[in-house]
Amino acid sequence: MPYELRSARYLAADALRQVIRPGDTVIDATLGNGHDTCMLAELVGESGHVIGFDIQPDAVERTAAALTEKGLISRCTLYAEGHQHIAQRVTTPIRAAVFNLGWLPGGDKSITTLWETTQAAIAAALSLLEKGGVCTVCAYPGHAEGDRERYALADWLAALRPQEYNVLHNRFLNAGPGAPECFIIQKQ
Repeated sequence: MPYELRSARYLAADALRQVIRPGDTVIDATLGNGHDTCMLAELVGESGHVIGFDIQPDAVERTAAALTEKGLISRCTLYAEGHQHIAQRVTTPIRAAVFNLGWLPGGDKSITTLWETTQAAIAAALSLLEKGGVCTVCAYPGHAEGDRERYALADWLAALRPQEYNVLHNRFLNAGPGAPECFIIQKQ
């Protein structure tokens, strides 16, 4: 089968692969276990740069190890701090930003992203986004903070000016109430 509808993360990765070019600067706003960071580092090539954030030192260490193993660490700058610091750390235009909301897979589920910091981070990323660039956000409802964050995110993104951004919301209608959802924002 040449095309298959898959997960929210798959849809986000597909959009990123279509937009990111060698030499681009991109942001991974939630490092997690480093899977997206490695993909981004491959997409930007030797002349590009990935700037990553995670509040949990364990996530930064796992990501650095994955990047080192693949020979990609030199393309990346990783910060062991929350993504709400994007505006202070990134001053150059970016081609893409990636957000995976919720908790660190395999980590402490009491430590989650929070709408207040996520909103500040997405706003900063959108202000840095080049024309044609994308910001992907995978939201994970099904727990109290995830539900709150997802609903606030949808409302906030719906209010963005259509003259500046196109916003797409992907969700699998038959996957159940806690299934991940993907938002893709493209700057006009």
